[in-house]
This record gives sequence, structure tokens and C-alpha cells, in this order.
Amino acid sequence: MSEPKAPTPTPGDTYKGWLFKWTNYIKGYQRRWFVLSNGLLSYYRTQAEMGHTCRGTINLATANIVVEDSCNFIISNGGAQTYHLKASSEVERQRWITALELAKAKAVRMQAESDDSGDECPMSPPPAGQSGASRNSEVQSTLRTLGSKVEDLSTCNDLIAKHGSALQRSLSELEGVKLGGDTGDKIRQVTERATLFRITSNAMINTCRDFLALAQAHSKRWQKALQAEREQRVRLEETLEQLAKQHNHLERAFRGATVLPASQSNPATDSKGPSSGKGDASDEDDENEFFDAMEDVQEFITVPADPKYHRRSGSNVSGISSEIGMDDQSLDEQSLASNPESPQPQELEPVKKRRTRIPDKPNYSLNLWSIMKNCIGKELSKIPMPVNFNEPISMLQRLSEDLEYSELLDKAAKCQSSLEQLCYVAAFTVSSYSTTVHRTGKPFNPLLGETFELDRRYESGYRSLCEQVSHHPPAAAHHAISERGWTLRQEITLASKFRGKYLSIMPLGSIHCIFEKSNNHYTWKKVTTTVHNIIVGKLWIDQSGEIDIINHQTGDRCHLKFAPYSYFSRDVARKVTGVVADKEGKAHYVLSGTWDEKMEFSRVMQSSRGGENGTEGRQKTVYQTLKAREIWKKNPLPDGAENMYYFSDLALTLNEQEDSVAPTDSRRRPDQRLMEQGRWEEANAEKQRLEEKQRSVRREREREAARTANPTDEIDAEETTSSDISSSIDGMEGPYGSPVKSAHQDNYRALWFERTDDPLTGEQTHVYKGGYWEAKDHGSWEICPDIF
Repeated sequence: MSEPKAPTPTPGDTYKGWLFKWTNYIKGYQRRWFVLSNGLLSYYRTQAEMGHTCRGTINLATANIVVEDSCNFIISNGGAQTYHLKASSEVERQRWITALELAKAKAVRMQAESDDSGDECPMSPPPAGQSGASRNSEVQSTLRTLGSKVEDLSTCNDLIAKHGSALQRSLSELEGVKLGGDTGDKIRQVTERATLFRITSNAMINTCRDFLALAQAHSKRWQKALQAEREQRVRLEETLEQLAKQHNHLERAFRGATVLPASQSNPATDSKGPSSGKGDASDEDDENEFFDAMEDVQEFITVPADPKYHRRSGSNVSGISSEIGMDDQSLDEQSLASNPESPQPQELEPVKKRRTRIPDKPNYSLNLWSIMKNCIGKELSKIPMPVNFNEPISMLQRLSEDLEYSELLDKAAKCQSSLEQLCYVAAFTVSSYSTTVHRTGKPFNPLLGETFELDRRYESGYRSLCEQVSHHPPAAAHHAISERGWTLRQEITLASKFRGKYLSIMPLGSIHCIFEKSNNHYTWKKVTTTVHNIIVGKLWIDQSGEIDIINHQTGDRCHLKFAPYSYFSRDVARKVTGVVADKEGKAHYVLSGTWDEKMEFSRVMQSSRGGENGTEGRQKTVYQTLKAREIWKKNPLPDGAENMYYFSDLALTLNEQEDSVAPTDSRRRPDQRLMEQGRWEEANAEKQRLEEKQRSVRREREREAARTANPTDEIDAEETTSSDISSSIDGMEGPYGSPVKSAHQDNYRALWFERTDDPLTGEQTHVYKGGYWEAKDHGSWEICPDIF
């Protein structure tokens, strides 16, 4: 019969279970039932023997416990008693060792307390102000008194059983005796037995009465003492929790600081004009590689500002610039971007109801070896990357997800101060990564000429357009314009490096945000995305690197740092910190939070140099700030998101079918639609067809370019063969979906974007040239190629 699983032992519990005990060399180990209670370890042959026959008992207060191997252990009592025991498993052996050690410690403690309190009166009340140890001694004395009463009850019980049996025998004999001379003797014997039984019963009753009176006299007192102990424990737990929070806050403040350029932390600029010099940013160049050497770079910490800054009078305080006077009071008491004079847009048309679910992700197992087996004998260019690695949206749709929190740009457009506006732009930059925390699936690599529109004028006041403008290297252009006063454009080219255990994805290209009212023009770049456990283990995403958001109109700058995950770091995971400074390098706001949850900002009132940090004697900058305020918080995922590729509410609507979109829109891509519907085998076949079609179009386009370049000469057959070979690689996907580069370039031109030189960044980029929304209004898509 199998025994139930033993519970985890706790101090004071009775612990029972089966163990194997060494008996002799003939019988070896025999199974015995062991009971651990009150510091005594007893054993029986069976559980039924517990009521009457104990085979042996050892006192743990003077015993030694020795572990021999994974299952065996020895308990010895100074040589007089030695138990060689064996458990059924290592886990069971560890449970017993834990229980025995706890019981031994408790037995030793009780014995010491008994020796210390042996001369004291067990029933005397404790004096006022008696310590907890004395109270414990009194309880132990009372328990010993109650134990003696229980032993008396046990003795009386045995006597009653003995005399009762004798009385029963006498009565049985009396029934079988015939009336005669010995009748009187039998009657006298029965009378004696009955008298003894009556005396013993009375003793039993009296002992029970004494025990009950003693228990009742102490029960209320024990209940009060127990309640007091419970309340004290709760207070201690609350105090410890508060201390832990304070300790964690201090550690985060002093150890989780962000690197600042030297130009932003000059103490000479804290109370007066601009700084006299600029620092060299070369000190920070290698931080992405040496994450454990944070103490060797400049950092900042924030502390609460002096209370005088929270309620300022009209006059300026000495040493503080007048620009942080009454303005700080308003910032501390109302929302940063509140502007009651700003007109609120009115929705004249009903908002379209969007879908809130997609078909659940099928539970298909991915066998890498079966995929490789199916590739044997096929041409390299004919091997498609299966959709098992994908999620049912394209890279253009993933790029449009940057607008998930477009309301941050709406608030930024209402700001009167460029520094306040920069805080919201920084929060918007961080928010674009919040949707990636669980999204380990690869988006579909867009076909050349593929587009995606996102029209949310009636819901959020904006509409955006994406187009795949290049395939080697893969590049997507994005343009979004809002009726609420801002424009966002970007061109992102993905570069990836496979490093064995993880894959680094580095987005290249700048993001531009222009505000119509103030003409403030901001630019920034994206950080590196790392996909861990590519070969073995569960995939997980991390974002790391630094972002500089620059206002080219005013010279304001925000420096954001995405801390990489480190197993040894005591800081919060996915942490982001930043400082907003003016063109002179003076800090005005500090931002902190995580890229997957929320961001907060606080106004800098004063800054100063802290103590030296690191071996090179560098110093931290200490910022005195007002109370932090939440500027962005991630929206919760929809119900059942774990079965829908962890899509957000916006992502669920991106692939929703719409009739008026262009024929090149990602919503019309057949392999992506089949995957969303759970038909993955058909999606793989369709994906291979589309890639082969793209290769054919590419080869034809290259031949046409060659004929245009040499209108009279016939193309050499060897060159044509080389061109075909290089073109055949087109459409093939490398690691994690990055297209394999072709050595031959064609003369493809994007349909809705034109290539130009950016005057601010000096980069070549694609800018929206117009015409798409007009074509949609007229329903004329004749110029769109047939890519699907």
C-alpha cells in the first residue's frame, strides 16, 4: 500500500512516515513506522502498534544526526542507541533530516529553559514588565504541570481497565456457581472488586476535574497572549516591509543611476547662466559591452527637493534662477500639458467598430530536424523559411504599431514649453517598445512594393502609410500625419548579427517628428533589439542602448538609456532612465521607468556633484527634483492574448480586412491571411509561391535595366547567367527573416515615396511624395503592381 506524500515539516508538528531500519545482517533493512513528536523519535512495526507497543524511542535532545549518502542517515544517542535508517528517496531523506533538526533544536531549547526555571514556582504569575523569555518559561512550567496531570489520567485509565476486567471475570464466575457453601466467598470477592473499581473511578473523575479546572484557568490567558503575539508579528511584518521598500528605494537611487554627458552636469550652471565648456562623450562609447563596470562612469541620482521649492513666493530665492519660480508651482499642482484653451476635436462620424479577437494560435510543434530533412536535394534559393517562426502581421504593420500611444504626441502638440514637449516625445519613444516584450514571433518580411495604410482619423485623428521601398537591404518608409498638429516619418533598415545564443537586430535610420504649431523638429534613432535563446531554450526579448532625441529648432536634447538585462543586477529589469536638458546642457527634467510598463518624470530644481565614484574619481550628479508624475503607462493586453500571439488591441485590428485599401496592402497578402486562419501548411506553400514570383519579377527588372544600359549590344550569355544566379537569391530569408543580399542592384523606384537627402541628418531617406490618399478617394489603383 502506497503511503501519502508527507507534508513539509514545520516546527512543532508531529511528523510520521515509513523508513527502512537496519536490524541485522540476516534480515537487513526492515520497513518500520516512525513517529517524531515532542523531541522523541519512536518506531513501530506497523501503524496499528502505535496504540500499545512501541519498539524503541530515542531522545533527540542528546542525539547526533549524520547523513551518509543520498538516502541513508544515522541517529545515535551517545552509543547507547544507534538507528541506521534509509529513506525511499533523496527528497524524502531531506524531509526527515529537516524535521529531525527542527525537533532537536526545539528539544534542546526546552531542556535549557527547564533547567533555568527549575527553582521557580510553576503557577506564580509573572511580574510586570517581564521579558518574553520569562513568559515562555512560565508557559513551559504550566505545560509540564498539565503533562503530569495527563500522566495521572493515563495511570488511572490503566487501573480502571485492570480492575474492570477483574470485576467482569468475578461476575462471570458468579453466574456459573451453584448456590452452596462457597456462595458467600464469591459474593465477598465481587464486592471487593466493585469497591476497588469505584475507588479507581472516583480517582479518575477527580483527576479529570483537576485537569479541566487547570485548563480553563489558563485558556483565556493563553488566548490573550496568543492574540498579542499575532498582533506583534503583524506589526513586525509591516515594519519589515516598509524597511525593505526604503532599502530598495535607496539602492535603486544610488546604484541604478544613468550616465550623463559631462556637459549636462556642470555645477556652475545649477544656479546661474550657461556652462563654460562641453564634455567629451567618448567616455560612454564602450558601455554597451561592459555592463558590469557601471561604477566607472558618470551617473546621476535623484533626491526629493527642498520643501521650499514646492510652494514658492513671487520673489526669487537666492541662488535659484527666476525661470523656476511660479512656473514650478503650476507644474507641481496641475498636469504638464493641460491647456483649457486648446480646442477639442469633435467626432462628426460614428467610430468604426474594430475586431477584438483573431483565431487562436494553433498548437503546432516545430521540429527543426524535419524542416532540414525536407530541404535535402532542393536548391538553396527554393528553401522558404516556414511560417512557424512568424506572427500573422508584416513588418510594415509592426512599424505602424509605433503609433499605439499616439495620444502622447497629441499632448506634446499642446505644450507651450519645448522642454515639456520633449518629455512627451521621449515617453512616446519608449512606448513604442512596450508591445515587443512577449512578441518573439517574426513579422512577415514585406514584398518589394508592399504597402500598409492605417487610417484612424475618426478614432485618434491620424492616418499613416508604410511602403517597402527596398529589398536589398530591406527598408521600409513610414509617414503619419495627424489632424492634432504633428507629423511622424521614418525609414528603417534592419541589420542583424547572429552571435550563437542570441540575435541582435539593429534598426538603422532616423525618426522625425515635426509639430506644426511650434515648428519643433525632433529626430532620434532606435535601440538594439536582442532575441535570446535562438538555438535552445525559451525565446525572450531585450532592448538595450542609448537614444539622443534632439530638437533641431531649440537645441534641447533628451538622453535616454535602456539598461540591458543582467542576471547579477539588483536593479529592476527593462529599466529606462533619461535627462531632458536645454541647449546649454542644463538639466530640467529627469525621466525613469521601464519600457514594458510605465514612465515617470520629475522637474529638476537643483543639481550638484555627489561623492566620487569609481577608481578614476568620477562623480555622480545629484538632482533635487519635485515629486515624480506618471507620464505614460502601458495598456493591459486583451483577454486571451497569450493565445493570440500576445497582440495588443491595436495589433488585433491591423490585419482586419478592408475593401478600400490598395491591392498591394498587407491585408491582401494571402500567406499571411492563411496563417492567421490557422492553415499553416497552405500558408507555407503560398509563401513559397510569392517568393518565387518576386524572384521572377526581379530577374525581369534586371534584364530590362541591362537592355536600357546597352540598347545596341547583345547581353553576354555569361553576364546573364551571373545576373540570374544573383537574382535567384532575391526573396530568400536569412536568420530571423533578414533577406540575403544580392550582388546585383536594379533601378526600382518606390511608388509613393521618393528618395532624397535629409538636410538635418545628412542621410539618404525616402519621403512621402503624396498621391496615395487621393488615389484611395477616387478608387484608382491602376499604377499599383500585382505583387500577390
